[in-house]
Amino acid sequence: MSTAHLSEQELVRREKLAELLQLGIEAYPAALYPVTHHSAEIKRLWAADNTKPIDVVIAGRLMSVRDMGKANFFVLQDAEGKIQCYIKQDDICPAEDKTLYQTVWKKLMDIGDFIGVKGYVFTTKTGETSVHVKEFTLLSKALRPLPIVKEKEGETFDEVTDPEFRYRQRYADLVVNPGVKETFIKRTQMVNAIRKFLNERGALEVDTPVLQSIPGGAAARPFITHHNALDMPMYMRIANELYLKRLIVGGFDWVYEFSRNFRNEGMDRTHNPEFTILEFYVAYKDYEWMMETTEQLLEATAMATNASTEVTIDDKQISFKAPYKRISMYDAIKEHTGFDISAMDEEGIREVCKKLNIHADIKWGKGKLIDEIFGDKCEHHFIQPTFITDYPVEMSPLTKKHRSKPGLVERFEIIINGKEIANAYSELNDPIEQRERFEEQAKLMERGDDEAMFIDYDFLRALEYGMPPTSGIGFGVDRLCMLLTGKSSIQDVLFFPMMRPEKTD
Repeated sequence: MSTAHLSEQELVRREKLAELLQLGIEAYPAALYPVTHHSAEIKRLWAADNTKPIDVVIAGRLMSVRDMGKANFFVLQDAEGKIQCYIKQDDICPAEDKTLYQTVWKKLMDIGDFIGVKGYVFTTKTGETSVHVKEFTLLSKALRPLPIVKEKEGETFDEVTDPEFRYRQRYADLVVNPGVKETFIKRTQMVNAIRKFLNERGALEVDTPVLQSIPGGAAARPFITHHNALDMPMYMRIANELYLKRLIVGGFDWVYEFSRNFRNEGMDRTHNPEFTILEFYVAYKDYEWMMETTEQLLEATAMATNASTEVTIDDKQISFKAPYKRISMYDAIKEHTGFDISAMDEEGIREVCKKLNIHADIKWGKGKLIDEIFGDKCEHHFIQPTFITDYPVEMSPLTKKHRSKPGLVERFEIIINGKEIANAYSELNDPIEQRERFEEQAKLMERGDDEAMFIDYDFLRALEYGMPPTSGIGFGVDRLCMLLTGKSSIQDVLFFPMMRPEKTD
Protein backbone atom coordinates (compact mmCIF):
# COMPACT_ATOMS: atom_id res chain seq x y z
CA MET A 1 0.00 0.00 0.00
CA SER A 2 1.34 3.44 -0.95
CA THR A 3 2.30 5.68 1.97
CA ALA A 4 2.93 8.82 -0.10
CA HIS A 5 -0.21 10.49 1.27
CA LEU A 6 0.75 9.97 4.92
CA SER A 7 2.03 12.69 7.24
CA GLU A 8 5.33 12.36 9.07
CA GLN A 9 3.55 11.42 12.31
CA GLU A 10 1.53 8.75 10.53
CA LEU A 11 4.68 7.27 9.02
CA VAL A 12 6.38 7.20 12.43
CA ARG A 13 3.41 5.39 13.97
CA ARG A 14 3.53 2.75 11.26
CA GLU A 15 7.22 2.26 11.97
CA LYS A 16 6.37 1.77 15.65
CA LEU A 17 3.72 -0.76 14.65
CA ALA A 18 6.31 -2.74 12.69
CA GLU A 19 8.72 -2.66 15.66
CA LEU A 20 6.00 -3.93 18.01
CA LEU A 21 5.37 -6.84 15.67
CA GLN A 22 9.11 -7.61 15.58
CA LEU A 23 9.06 -7.75 19.38
CA GLY A 24 6.21 -10.26 19.21
CA ILE A 25 3.62 -7.83 20.60
CA GLU A 26 0.19 -8.02 18.99
CA ALA A 27 -1.02 -4.48 18.26
CA TYR A 28 -4.65 -5.55 17.82
CA PRO A 29 -5.21 -8.55 20.11
CA ALA A 30 -8.48 -10.43 19.74
CA ALA A 31 -8.67 -11.81 23.29
CA LEU A 32 -11.25 -10.50 25.79
CA TYR A 33 -9.87 -7.92 28.21
CA PRO A 34 -11.43 -8.36 31.70
CA VAL A 35 -12.40 -4.77 32.62
CA THR A 36 -13.72 -4.54 36.19
CA HIS A 37 -14.12 -0.80 36.75
CA HIS A 38 -14.50 2.53 34.94
CA SER A 39 -12.91 5.87 35.79
CA ALA A 40 -15.89 7.62 37.39
CA GLU A 41 -16.79 4.48 39.35
CA ILE A 42 -13.24 4.26 40.75
CA LYS A 43 -13.32 7.87 41.90
CA ARG A 44 -16.74 7.38 43.48
CA LEU A 45 -15.75 4.23 45.35
CA TRP A 46 -12.47 5.71 46.57
CA ALA A 47 -14.16 8.90 47.75
CA ALA A 48 -16.64 6.82 49.75
CA ASP A 49 -13.95 4.71 51.48
CA ASN A 50 -10.19 4.99 50.86
CA THR A 51 -9.19 2.78 53.77
CA LYS A 52 -9.68 -0.52 51.95
CA PRO A 53 -7.50 -1.48 48.97
CA ILE A 54 -9.28 -1.59 45.60
CA ASP A 55 -7.79 -3.70 42.83
CA VAL A 56 -8.95 -2.64 39.40
CA VAL A 57 -8.69 -3.60 35.76
CA ILE A 58 -9.45 -0.66 33.45
CA ALA A 59 -9.08 0.05 29.77
CA GLY A 60 -9.19 3.16 27.62
CA ARG A 61 -7.33 5.59 25.43
CA LEU A 62 -3.96 7.09 26.37
CA MET A 63 -4.49 10.85 26.40
CA SER A 64 -1.33 12.35 27.92
CA VAL A 65 1.97 11.32 29.53
CA ARG A 66 4.32 13.08 31.98
CA ASP A 67 7.74 11.48 31.62
CA MET A 68 9.74 11.24 34.87
CA GLY A 69 12.41 8.80 33.71
CA LYS A 70 11.85 5.50 35.48
CA ALA A 71 8.28 6.47 36.37
CA ASN A 72 5.47 8.23 34.48
CA PHE A 73 2.10 9.67 35.19
CA PHE A 74 -0.39 9.28 32.35
CA VAL A 75 -4.08 9.94 31.76
CA LEU A 76 -6.40 7.19 30.59
CA GLN A 77 -9.80 8.09 29.09
CA ASP A 78 -12.64 5.55 29.11
CA ALA A 79 -16.40 5.70 28.51
CA GLU A 80 -17.00 7.52 31.83
CA GLY A 81 -14.20 10.08 31.73
CA LYS A 82 -10.51 10.34 32.60
CA ILE A 83 -8.32 9.01 35.40
CA GLN A 84 -4.67 9.47 36.22
CA CYS A 85 -2.40 6.43 36.33
CA TYR A 86 1.11 5.94 37.71
CA ILE A 87 3.52 3.53 36.05
CA LYS A 88 6.95 2.61 37.39
CA GLN A 89 9.72 0.69 35.61
CA ASP A 90 10.48 -1.72 38.47
CA ASP A 91 6.81 -2.64 38.82
CA ILE A 92 6.44 -3.42 35.14
CA CYS A 93 9.88 -5.01 34.71
CA PRO A 94 11.02 -6.51 38.05
CA ALA A 95 13.64 -8.67 36.30
CA GLU A 96 16.77 -7.53 34.44
CA ASP A 97 15.02 -7.16 31.08
CA LYS A 98 13.54 -3.63 30.96
CA THR A 99 12.37 -3.81 27.35
CA LEU A 100 8.67 -3.67 28.18
CA TYR A 101 9.11 -0.34 29.96
CA GLN A 102 12.06 1.33 28.23
CA THR A 103 11.16 0.32 24.68
CA VAL A 104 7.50 -0.62 24.50
CA TRP A 105 6.10 1.87 27.00
CA LYS A 106 8.45 4.84 26.56
CA LYS A 107 9.16 4.62 22.83
CA LEU A 108 6.40 2.72 21.08
CA MET A 109 3.24 3.94 22.84
CA ASP A 110 1.47 7.03 21.45
CA ILE A 111 -1.29 9.38 22.49
CA GLY A 112 -4.51 7.79 21.26
CA ASP A 113 -3.46 4.16 21.78
CA PHE A 114 -5.91 1.92 23.64
CA ILE A 115 -4.32 0.18 26.60
CA GLY A 116 -5.46 -2.05 29.43
CA VAL A 117 -4.23 -1.51 32.97
CA LYS A 118 -4.21 -3.75 36.05
CA GLY A 119 -3.37 -2.17 39.37
CA TYR A 120 -4.72 -0.67 42.57
CA VAL A 121 -6.20 2.67 43.59
CA PHE A 122 -4.28 5.23 45.64
CA THR A 123 -4.16 8.97 46.33
CA THR A 124 -1.18 11.04 45.16
CA LYS A 125 0.58 13.64 47.30
CA THR A 126 -1.47 16.30 45.52
CA GLY A 127 -4.70 14.52 46.51
CA GLU A 128 -5.64 13.06 43.12
CA THR A 129 -7.28 9.65 42.92
CA SER A 130 -5.05 7.52 40.68
CA VAL A 131 -4.31 3.95 39.65
CA HIS A 132 -0.90 2.42 40.44
CA VAL A 133 -0.14 0.25 37.41
CA LYS A 134 1.17 -3.28 37.96
CA GLU A 135 0.56 -4.50 34.38
CA PHE A 136 -0.32 -2.86 31.08
CA THR A 137 -1.42 -4.30 27.75
CA LEU A 138 -1.61 -2.69 24.32
CA LEU A 139 -5.17 -3.22 23.05
CA SER A 140 -5.16 -1.16 19.85
CA LYS A 141 -2.46 0.91 18.15
CA ALA A 142 -3.63 4.31 16.85
CA LEU A 143 -2.05 5.03 13.47
CA ARG A 144 -3.46 8.53 13.12
CA PRO A 145 -2.69 11.22 15.74
CA LEU A 146 -5.52 12.96 17.54
CA PRO A 147 -5.88 16.74 17.10
CA ILE A 148 -3.29 18.69 19.08
CA VAL A 149 -4.13 18.97 22.76
CA LYS A 150 -2.95 22.20 24.38
CA GLU A 151 -1.74 22.31 27.97
CA LYS A 152 -1.09 25.26 30.23
CA GLU A 153 -0.01 25.25 33.88
CA GLY A 154 -1.01 21.65 34.35
CA GLU A 155 -4.49 22.11 32.89
CA THR A 156 -5.65 20.66 29.61
CA PHE A 157 -7.38 22.79 27.02
CA ASP A 158 -8.50 20.20 24.51
CA GLU A 159 -11.63 21.57 22.88
CA VAL A 160 -11.50 21.47 19.09
CA THR A 161 -13.93 23.97 17.60
CA ASP A 162 -13.50 23.61 13.83
CA PRO A 163 -17.00 22.48 12.69
CA GLU A 164 -15.69 20.90 9.48
CA PHE A 165 -13.50 18.57 11.55
CA ARG A 166 -16.05 18.03 14.34
CA TYR A 167 -19.00 17.02 12.16
CA ARG A 168 -17.05 15.08 9.56
CA GLN A 169 -14.88 13.19 12.05
CA ARG A 170 -17.32 12.82 14.94
CA TYR A 171 -15.39 9.81 16.22
CA ALA A 172 -12.37 12.04 16.89
CA ASP A 173 -14.55 14.92 18.11
CA LEU A 174 -15.99 12.64 20.80
CA VAL A 175 -12.48 11.77 21.98
CA VAL A 176 -11.05 15.28 22.30
CA ASN A 177 -14.20 17.22 23.24
CA PRO A 178 -15.61 15.63 26.42
CA GLY A 179 -18.75 17.79 26.40
CA VAL A 180 -19.89 16.33 23.08
CA LYS A 181 -20.59 12.94 24.62
CA GLU A 182 -22.72 14.59 27.32
CA THR A 183 -24.94 16.13 24.62
CA PHE A 184 -25.71 12.73 23.16
CA ILE A 185 -26.23 11.14 26.57
CA LYS A 186 -28.82 13.86 27.23
CA ARG A 187 -30.43 13.12 23.87
CA THR A 188 -30.94 9.50 24.92
CA GLN A 189 -32.29 10.61 28.30
CA MET A 190 -34.73 12.91 26.49
CA VAL A 191 -35.98 10.13 24.20
CA ASN A 192 -36.30 7.73 27.14
CA ALA A 193 -38.33 10.34 29.06
CA ILE A 194 -40.72 10.75 26.11
CA ARG A 195 -41.13 6.99 25.82
CA LYS A 196 -41.83 6.73 29.55
CA PHE A 197 -44.44 9.50 29.34
CA LEU A 198 -46.25 7.81 26.45
CA ASN A 199 -45.95 4.24 27.71
CA GLU A 200 -47.32 5.16 31.14
CA ARG A 201 -50.41 6.56 29.42
CA GLY A 202 -51.08 3.40 27.44
CA ALA A 203 -49.52 4.33 24.09
CA LEU A 204 -48.10 1.54 21.92
CA GLU A 205 -44.78 2.01 20.11
CA VAL A 206 -44.91 0.73 16.51
CA ASP A 207 -42.83 0.62 13.30
CA THR A 208 -43.98 1.70 9.86
CA PRO A 209 -42.28 1.53 6.43
CA VAL A 210 -39.32 3.76 5.59
CA LEU A 211 -39.42 2.79 1.91
CA GLN A 212 -42.76 3.83 0.44
CA SER A 213 -44.48 3.69 -2.94
CA ILE A 214 -46.13 7.06 -2.21
CA PRO A 215 -44.42 9.71 -0.04
CA GLY A 216 -47.34 10.94 2.03
CA GLY A 217 -48.10 12.75 5.27
CA ALA A 218 -46.29 16.03 4.61
CA ALA A 219 -45.62 18.71 2.02
CA ALA A 220 -41.98 18.04 1.16
CA ARG A 221 -39.70 16.97 -1.69
CA PRO A 222 -38.80 13.26 -1.36
CA PHE A 223 -35.71 11.23 -2.15
CA ILE A 224 -36.46 8.87 -5.03
CA THR A 225 -34.96 5.43 -5.61
CA HIS A 226 -35.84 2.36 -7.71
CA HIS A 227 -36.95 -1.11 -6.67
CA ASN A 228 -35.33 -3.49 -9.14
CA ALA A 229 -37.44 -6.58 -8.49
CA LEU A 230 -40.73 -4.68 -8.83
CA ASP A 231 -39.34 -2.31 -11.47
CA MET A 232 -40.96 0.72 -9.87
CA PRO A 233 -39.95 4.00 -8.26
CA MET A 234 -39.85 4.11 -4.47
CA TYR A 235 -39.50 6.99 -2.03
CA MET A 236 -37.78 7.43 1.32
CA ARG A 237 -40.49 8.46 3.74
CA ILE A 238 -41.05 12.14 4.39
CA ALA A 239 -43.49 11.36 7.24
CA ASN A 240 -45.12 8.36 8.88
CA GLU A 241 -48.49 10.02 9.49
CA LEU A 242 -50.65 8.12 7.01
CA TYR A 243 -49.42 4.71 8.17
CA LEU A 244 -50.03 5.52 11.83
CA LYS A 245 -53.57 6.66 11.01
CA ARG A 246 -54.12 3.36 9.19
CA LEU A 247 -53.42 1.71 12.56
CA ILE A 248 -56.08 3.88 14.21
CA VAL A 249 -58.47 2.63 11.52
CA GLY A 250 -57.37 -0.90 12.44
CA GLY A 251 -58.46 -0.51 16.06
CA PHE A 252 -55.51 0.84 18.06
CA ASP A 253 -56.39 3.78 20.31
CA TRP A 254 -52.95 5.33 20.77
CA VAL A 255 -49.84 4.60 18.68
CA TYR A 256 -46.48 6.33 18.42
CA GLU A 257 -43.24 6.00 16.48
CA PHE A 258 -39.80 7.57 16.54
CA SER A 259 -39.46 7.90 12.80
CA ARG A 260 -36.33 8.49 10.73
CA ASN A 261 -37.52 10.73 7.88
CA PHE A 262 -35.83 12.02 4.73
CA ARG A 263 -36.53 15.21 2.78
CA ASN A 264 -34.60 16.21 -0.32
CA GLU A 265 -34.28 19.82 0.69
CA GLY A 266 -31.73 22.35 1.89
CA MET A 267 -29.40 22.20 4.89
CA ASP A 268 -28.94 24.89 7.51
CA ARG A 269 -28.66 25.25 11.28
CA THR A 270 -32.12 23.74 11.85
CA HIS A 271 -32.49 21.41 8.85
CA ASN A 272 -30.78 18.15 7.94
CA PRO A 273 -32.02 15.97 5.04
CA GLU A 274 -32.20 13.00 7.43
CA PHE A 275 -33.92 13.70 10.74
CA THR A 276 -35.98 12.16 13.54
CA ILE A 277 -39.66 12.81 14.18
CA LEU A 278 -41.84 11.53 16.99
CA GLU A 279 -45.44 11.14 15.84
CA PHE A 280 -48.37 9.86 17.87
CA TYR A 281 -52.08 9.50 17.15
CA VAL A 282 -54.87 9.12 19.70
CA ALA A 283 -58.45 8.07 19.00
CA TYR A 284 -61.39 10.06 20.40
CA LYS A 285 -59.26 13.16 21.08
CA ASP A 286 -58.95 16.60 19.45
CA TYR A 287 -56.35 19.33 19.11
CA GLU A 288 -57.41 21.03 22.35
CA TRP A 289 -56.62 17.83 24.26
CA MET A 290 -53.39 17.55 22.29
CA MET A 291 -52.25 21.04 23.35
CA GLU A 292 -52.68 20.13 27.02
CA THR A 293 -50.88 16.81 26.51
CA THR A 294 -48.05 18.54 24.64
CA GLU A 295 -47.52 20.95 27.54
CA GLN A 296 -47.38 18.05 29.98
CA LEU A 297 -45.00 16.04 27.79
CA LEU A 298 -42.56 18.92 27.22
CA GLU A 299 -42.52 19.94 30.88
CA ALA A 300 -41.92 16.34 32.01
CA THR A 301 -39.21 15.80 29.37
CA ALA A 302 -37.35 18.97 30.32
CA MET A 303 -37.36 17.92 33.98
CA ALA A 304 -36.16 14.40 33.18
CA THR A 305 -33.37 15.67 30.91
CA ASN A 306 -32.10 18.68 32.90
CA ALA A 307 -33.79 18.44 36.32
CA SER A 308 -35.29 21.83 35.50
CA THR A 309 -37.98 23.36 33.28
CA GLU A 310 -35.64 26.26 32.48
CA VAL A 311 -33.04 26.11 29.69
CA THR A 312 -30.64 28.68 28.25
CA ILE A 313 -29.94 28.83 24.53
CA ASP A 314 -28.40 31.67 22.53
CA ASP A 315 -28.30 33.73 25.76
CA LYS A 316 -32.08 33.40 26.11
CA GLN A 317 -33.85 31.84 29.08
CA ILE A 318 -36.70 29.59 27.97
CA SER A 319 -39.27 28.05 30.31
CA PHE A 320 -41.00 24.75 29.57
CA LYS A 321 -43.30 25.24 32.54
CA ALA A 322 -46.94 24.91 31.45
CA PRO A 323 -49.25 26.53 30.40
CA TYR A 324 -48.07 28.08 27.11
CA LYS A 325 -49.32 31.13 25.22
CA ARG A 326 -51.84 30.56 22.39
CA ILE A 327 -52.43 32.80 19.32
CA SER A 328 -54.12 32.11 15.99
CA MET A 329 -52.16 32.10 12.71
CA TYR A 330 -54.03 35.12 11.28
CA ASP A 331 -53.70 37.09 14.53
CA ALA A 332 -49.95 36.38 14.61
CA ILE A 333 -49.58 37.67 11.03
CA LYS A 334 -51.65 40.77 11.79
CA GLU A 335 -49.66 41.46 14.96
CA HIS A 336 -46.26 41.28 13.26
CA THR A 337 -47.02 42.65 9.77
CA GLY A 338 -50.01 44.94 10.24
CA PHE A 339 -51.94 43.08 7.52
CA ASP A 340 -55.20 41.27 8.17
CA ILE A 341 -55.20 38.59 5.46
CA SER A 342 -58.02 36.50 6.94
CA ALA A 343 -60.53 37.45 4.21
CA MET A 344 -58.12 37.75 1.27
CA ASP A 345 -57.98 35.49 -1.78
CA GLU A 346 -54.76 34.22 -3.38
CA GLU A 347 -54.13 37.37 -5.42
CA GLY A 348 -54.69 39.62 -2.41
CA ILE A 349 -52.15 37.63 -0.42
CA ARG A 350 -49.69 37.87 -3.33
CA GLU A 351 -50.00 41.64 -3.12
CA VAL A 352 -49.26 41.50 0.62
CA CYS A 353 -46.17 39.39 -0.12
CA LYS A 354 -45.04 42.03 -2.62
CA LYS A 355 -45.50 44.81 -0.06
CA LEU A 356 -43.54 42.79 2.52
CA ASN A 357 -40.76 41.99 0.02
CA ILE A 358 -41.47 38.26 0.28
CA HIS A 359 -40.87 36.07 -2.76
CA ALA A 360 -44.18 34.67 -4.06
CA ASP A 361 -43.53 31.95 -6.62
CA ILE A 362 -46.23 31.66 -9.30
CA LYS A 363 -46.39 27.91 -8.60
CA TRP A 364 -47.46 28.47 -5.01
CA GLY A 365 -51.06 28.41 -3.87
CA LYS A 366 -52.70 30.39 -1.08
CA GLY A 367 -51.53 28.05 1.69
CA LYS A 368 -47.87 28.21 0.69
CA LEU A 369 -48.00 32.02 0.43
CA ILE A 370 -49.43 32.32 3.95
CA ASP A 371 -46.77 29.94 5.19
CA GLU A 372 -44.06 32.14 3.65
CA ILE A 373 -45.44 35.27 5.32
CA PHE A 374 -45.60 33.61 8.71
CA GLY A 375 -42.13 32.05 8.37
CA ASP A 376 -40.49 35.27 7.21
CA LYS A 377 -42.21 37.87 9.39
CA CYS A 378 -43.61 36.13 12.46
CA GLU A 379 -42.00 32.85 13.50
CA HIS A 380 -38.75 34.29 14.87
CA HIS A 381 -40.64 36.49 17.37
CA PHE A 382 -41.92 33.52 19.40
CA ILE A 383 -39.14 32.65 21.85
CA GLN A 384 -41.11 31.18 24.75
CA PRO A 385 -43.22 28.09 23.94
CA THR A 386 -46.23 29.32 21.98
CA PHE A 387 -49.12 27.50 20.28
CA ILE A 388 -49.93 28.97 16.86
CA THR A 389 -53.50 27.80 16.26
CA ASP A 390 -56.33 27.69 13.72
CA TYR A 391 -54.58 27.54 10.35
CA PRO A 392 -56.20 28.33 6.97
CA VAL A 393 -57.63 25.20 5.35
CA GLU A 394 -55.36 25.66 2.31
CA MET A 395 -52.30 25.02 4.49
CA SER A 396 -53.55 21.77 5.99
CA PRO A 397 -54.80 19.06 3.59
CA LEU A 398 -54.95 16.38 6.30
CA THR A 399 -56.74 18.41 8.98
CA LYS A 400 -60.37 18.55 10.10
CA LYS A 401 -62.16 21.83 9.42
CA HIS A 402 -62.67 24.07 12.44
CA ARG A 403 -65.95 23.34 14.19
CA SER A 404 -66.84 27.04 14.59
CA LYS A 405 -64.52 29.13 12.35
CA PRO A 406 -65.20 28.83 8.60
CA GLY A 407 -62.12 28.62 6.37
CA LEU A 408 -59.90 27.40 9.18
CA VAL A 409 -58.80 24.00 10.45
CA GLU A 410 -58.16 22.64 13.94
CA ARG A 411 -54.38 22.68 13.81
CA PHE A 412 -51.56 24.05 15.91
CA GLU A 413 -47.81 24.32 15.75
CA ILE A 414 -45.71 24.95 18.82
CA ILE A 415 -42.93 27.48 18.26
CA ILE A 416 -39.96 27.71 20.66
CA ASN A 417 -36.94 29.95 20.20
CA GLY A 418 -38.30 31.05 16.84
CA LYS A 419 -38.61 27.57 15.33
CA GLU A 420 -41.39 25.02 14.88
CA ILE A 421 -40.98 22.10 17.30
CA ALA A 422 -44.27 20.27 16.76
CA ASN A 423 -47.27 20.23 14.42
CA ALA A 424 -50.66 18.79 15.40
CA TYR A 425 -54.23 18.40 14.14
CA SER A 426 -57.67 17.25 14.81
CA GLU A 427 -57.30 14.67 12.04
CA LEU A 428 -59.52 14.75 8.96
CA ASN A 429 -61.47 11.49 8.95
CA ASP A 430 -64.05 12.24 6.24
CA PRO A 431 -62.87 10.15 3.24
CA ILE A 432 -64.82 12.21 0.68
CA GLU A 433 -63.41 15.52 1.90
CA GLN A 434 -59.94 13.98 2.18
CA ARG A 435 -60.12 12.94 -1.48
CA GLU A 436 -61.07 16.51 -2.45
CA ARG A 437 -58.15 17.91 -0.45
CA PHE A 438 -55.73 15.47 -2.14
CA GLU A 439 -57.11 16.51 -5.54
CA GLU A 440 -56.40 20.16 -4.72
CA GLN A 441 -52.84 19.14 -3.88
CA ALA A 442 -52.60 17.33 -7.23
CA LYS A 443 -53.54 20.57 -9.00
CA LEU A 444 -50.70 22.36 -7.18
CA MET A 445 -48.33 19.62 -8.26
CA GLU A 446 -49.45 20.18 -11.87
CA ARG A 447 -48.58 23.86 -11.42
CA GLY A 448 -45.04 22.80 -10.51
CA ASP A 449 -45.15 22.75 -6.70
CA ASP A 450 -42.73 19.89 -5.96
CA GLU A 451 -43.69 19.92 -2.26
CA ALA A 452 -47.40 19.27 -2.89
CA MET A 453 -48.83 15.99 -1.57
CA PHE A 454 -49.36 12.88 -3.67
CA ILE A 455 -52.80 11.24 -3.70
CA ASP A 456 -52.59 8.12 -1.55
CA TYR A 457 -55.47 5.97 -2.75
CA ASP A 458 -54.81 3.21 -0.25
CA PHE A 459 -55.06 5.70 2.60
CA LEU A 460 -58.37 6.92 1.18
CA ARG A 461 -59.56 3.31 1.09
CA ALA A 462 -58.56 2.93 4.75
CA LEU A 463 -60.57 6.03 5.70
CA GLU A 464 -63.58 4.60 3.88
CA TYR A 465 -63.60 1.74 6.41
CA GLY A 466 -64.04 4.44 9.07
CA MET A 467 -61.56 6.22 11.35
CA PRO A 468 -62.77 7.51 14.74
CA PRO A 469 -62.25 11.14 15.76
CA THR A 470 -58.48 11.34 16.21
CA SER A 471 -55.79 13.83 17.16
CA GLY A 472 -52.20 13.49 16.00
CA ILE A 473 -48.91 15.30 16.46
CA GLY A 474 -45.39 15.26 15.09
CA PHE A 475 -42.41 16.48 17.18
CA GLY A 476 -39.03 17.43 15.71
CA VAL A 477 -36.83 15.32 17.98
CA ASP A 478 -33.59 16.93 16.81
CA ARG A 479 -34.90 20.47 17.34
CA LEU A 480 -36.24 19.58 20.77
CA CYS A 481 -32.84 18.13 21.64
CA MET A 482 -31.20 21.37 20.52
CA LEU A 483 -33.35 23.27 22.99
CA LEU A 484 -32.80 20.92 25.92
CA THR A 485 -29.03 20.79 25.41
CA GLY A 486 -28.58 24.49 24.64
CA LYS A 487 -27.29 23.93 21.10
CA SER A 488 -28.00 26.39 18.29
CA SER A 489 -27.14 24.05 15.39
CA ILE A 490 -28.84 20.77 14.48
CA GLN A 491 -25.41 19.39 13.53
CA ASP A 492 -24.47 19.49 17.22
CA VAL A 493 -27.18 16.99 18.17
CA LEU A 494 -26.67 14.53 15.28
CA PHE A 495 -23.81 12.09 15.57
CA PHE A 496 -23.23 12.14 11.81
CA PRO A 497 -24.90 15.13 10.10
CA MET A 498 -25.04 15.34 6.31
CA MET A 499 -21.86 16.88 4.86
CA ARG A 500 -20.74 17.89 1.41
CA PRO A 501 -18.28 15.41 -0.16
CA GLU A 502 -14.84 15.81 1.35
CA LYS A 503 -12.31 17.57 -0.84
CA THR A 504 -9.44 15.36 -1.97
CA ASP A 505 -6.14 16.29 -3.54
